[in-house]
Amino acid sequence: MRFQFIAVEKAYHTVTILCRCLQVTPSGFYAWRGRPESTHARDDRRLKVLVRASFDASQHRYGSPRVHADLIDQREQVSRKRVVRLMQEEGLVARQRRRYKHTTMSDHDQPIAANLLDRRFDAAGPNQRWVGDTTEFVIGTSGKLYLAAILDLYSRFVVGWAVSAVNDRHLTLHALERALKRRCPGVGLLHHSDQGCTYASADYQARLTVHGIVCSMSRRGNCHDNAAMESFFSTVKHELGDQFASNGDAKMELFDYIEVFYNQRRRHSTLGQISPAAFEQRAQTQAA
Repeated sequence: MRFQFIAVEKAYHTVTILCRCLQVTPSGFYAWRGRPESTHARDDRRLKVLVRASFDASQHRYGSPRVHADLIDQREQVSRKRVVRLMQEEGLVARQRRRYKHTTMSDHDQPIAANLLDRRFDAAGPNQRWVGDTTEFVIGTSGKLYLAAILDLYSRFVVGWAVSAVNDRHLTLHALERALKRRCPGVGLLHHSDQGCTYASADYQARLTVHGIVCSMSRRGNCHDNAAMESFFSTVKHELGDQFASNGDAKMELFDYIEVFYNQRRRHSTLGQISPAAFEQRAQTQAA
């Protein structure tokens, strides 16, 4: 590493001064420069190209675990430790996670359902347990845009979502309608949400009843009862951001993130580092 540093900096300082500062000999530097590149160094250089390609493809969202999984899928024999080192050498750092603001409006007099999910954030098959919630994004300097989403706990696939400048029952109903059209669930599906008025509204509850969907709600003020959705929104804002220039930009970027990246490509730790779509496809293949 010291000789590599000298090779880069010798355009600005003499080799003699650099060698003296780094406590190496000029003869050692010139001997190193004349030696052929080692197999390990050559392989590092090749792997750095693959590491950066994976990092760039994730739009700088992937850390070493997911980059490593990408390389393993490409049949590269490389350790996680080596991927960590290569990312550090290339200065590749994933975006930092931030806390986000809750948007639950639970001050209402509408009926509340029991917490039937009881923090069982898994399912034996698709369309058995769905969770829903709403979060907000900043538009410009002071505007707001709300995202309502529904997640299938079997595969963490986002089955329905919608955005609106107003956080009302129409927003959550729109997300629900998209989920119903996309998945066509059978009777008995469990739908879990918080106690917000948008989910407790008569319109929303009537829609669940029509489709034979069982309603479950978190206990008031207990975000852990809907931890799967909390985690999803945290991931969205960590990897995409929580502020957009305009509503149009927000809609386009959210579509690209949710439909193209998250559902189809993003590796999920609870799924064995494969995407929700790949998890469902693998399950269908195994069943067949």
